Amino acid sequence: MATIDVVTQANGKAGTVELDSAVFEAPVKPHLFHAEVRRQLAARRSGTHSTKNRAAVSGGGSKPWRQKGTGRARQGTNRAPQWKGGGAVFGPVPRHHVHELPKKVRRAALRGALSARLAEGAVKVVESLELGEYKTRRVVELLVGLELAGESVLVVIEAADAHFEKSARNLPGVTVLRAAGVNVYDVLRHNRLLMTKAGAAAVANRLGGEVTG
Repeated sequence: MATIDVVTQANGKAGTVELDSAVFEAPVKPHLFHAEVRRQLAARRSGTHSTKNRAAVSGGGSKPWRQKGTGRARQGTNRAPQWKGGGAVFGPVPRHHVHELPKKVRRAALRGALSARLAEGAVKVVESLELGEYKTRRVVELLVGLELAGESVLVVIEAADAHFEKSARNLPGVTVLRAAGVNVYDVLRHNRLLMTKAGAAAVANRLGGEVTG
């Protein structure tokens, strides 16, 4: 078990918690990060890219000129790709980019990402994050108090909190995720990880571990 301090919203010590080593001290395997991030980004692609081939462009009909006797190369249609306005050759067509990974691979990748952040000393656990109002300035003040101002921060909360989520969504470099939505891509692309005590417990429980203390 890894022990980490729990702080208050004012950055004062509020105790400690023990993080399950199965989740926060798991083997770090970069090749799993690559596979999972590639899967995530592929799933986000709309796949609506499209071009027109020679069957879809306008034109065609009769030959541009007769087959022989003109001194020019023979041409069958002005929809051919070498003509201006002709069809594209092997252009992209609408398709899905989604591909799957085994669930245990995805879980191992997330455990490794969390473990890497903890090993770097980039994880901070706060007792709670409560605003009680919609106020972006309050979120900025909280981050300043927690010595995270100007950092790229992933904030993990246990469940929906409209006040905090909406107040933080316009802050550059700050992403708020519920425990159920924590993923490898967002953990890796932020330099710091701020978790509420309940959020850390929910993430650990999701990955088969526990947080005690």
